[in-house]
Amino acid sequence: MSTAVLLDDLVTDHMRPRSWKLPIALSVFTLAAAFGFAGTTSSTAISQVAIVTGNRWLGTINLALPSLTSEIVLVAAMLCVTGSAWWASATRTTAFGKVRLGSWMGIIFGTCFVASFLLWAVAGRGASLQFTSLLSGALFLSVPLIFGAMAGTVCEHVGVINVSIEGQLLAGAFLAAVVGAVSQNPWLGLISAPVAGAVIGALLALFAVRYWVDHIIVGVVLNVLVTGLTSYLFSTVLTRNTAVFSATVKLPKWQIPVLSEIPVIGPVLFNQNALVYLMYIAVIALQILLFKSKWGLRLRACGEHPRAADTVGIKVNRTRVLNTILGGAIAGLGGAYFTVANGLAFGKQMSAGRGYIALAAMILGGWKPKGALVAALLFGFADNLQNALGVVGVEVPSQFMLMAPYLVTIFAVAGLVGRVRPPAMEGKPYKG
Repeated sequence: MSTAVLLDDLVTDHMRPRSWKLPIALSVFTLAAAFGFAGTTSSTAISQVAIVTGNRWLGTINLALPSLTSEIVLVAAMLCVTGSAWWASATRTTAFGKVRLGSWMGIIFGTCFVASFLLWAVAGRGASLQFTSLLSGALFLSVPLIFGAMAGTVCEHVGVINVSIEGQLLAGAFLAAVVGAVSQNPWLGLISAPVAGAVIGALLALFAVRYWVDHIIVGVVLNVLVTGLTSYLFSTVLTRNTAVFSATVKLPKWQIPVLSEIPVIGPVLFNQNALVYLMYIAVIALQILLFKSKWGLRLRACGEHPRAADTVGIKVNRTRVLNTILGGAIAGLGGAYFTVANGLAFGKQMSAGRGYIALAAMILGGWKPKGALVAALLFGFADNLQNALGVVGVEVPSQFMLMAPYLVTIFAVAGLVGRVRPPAMEGKPYKG
């Protein structure tokens, strides 16, 4: 690295304004853990945790941890991370090499805080927290969120705000259920789900790209349209002939040899149905293609600087239309989670607002597939945590768990977990 580059980095670091948002936020959560969790834990309480390894040699590992000692260790770790955050803000340090401080601080602190909460919740309960089931359920509940977040990522990188993810998920769930029930084949239902999502994506592209209607208004209208249409068909067609249209079919689980034997991770990641494996492929493929391929470069150019893209021969509006339809198909595939993946018949408004949570995951993930994946898993974990704690006997208000994803998103947009910037020209029509 040349001397000029080093001097430029030093000047940039010196001129960068100090930000105290992250250390203040970490301090608040550290105090909450210290006084709310450790401070209310009995010195004689024991926290029991059961870990199903999925390995025939290890079996199930049962841990009996001293609750107060464990809380003190976790709070000490959070104090170390919080101190590092204060130091980084005071010295304007943002990274060590290629590792961003905010990223690893967030991961370590978040892991410690969640562990502190879980150990506090089960302290002295006499029942074990099923850790592997908690992770497996969180992954499965994250499936529609991840597909929805991937759809939003594709659409917004090309310049189209996709608020209609909710409708695309619901349309995919409806068509997957109906086709699967009529054919008694869950695979046909799975294949038909992205078709329904693509139709909604095409309507979004028609009005947003062709007729320059406000993207958010179009998305909300499409959500209302799909909700009303599917509710009407459910009441007039599905309920009148339940034997044909409401029969349940379910995708089988595939246990991948060798990989499913990996302790803890194996039964969580590699004992799932085909939709979950398609989710893995979708995330990896989009992460690579968006940032490492010609298609991704052209797509992002249409969302960042469409005039420059047009200058080099890229047909901006056609690219926007095609990729908005693609995004709709991805979200529609996620809709199959609600029906054929779970072995359920279609029900009114069964997507239950998960399309909007997927948008929140996309924003929290910084408009990147890997970031949206982590955010969606976080939301799925919060969703499944209520079920896991209910089994142990901990009563946590459901409203608190439902609002947690949105609170995290507000913190993200406010800059507490790092700066997030959307594509420059998202939601703006190109009239070239």
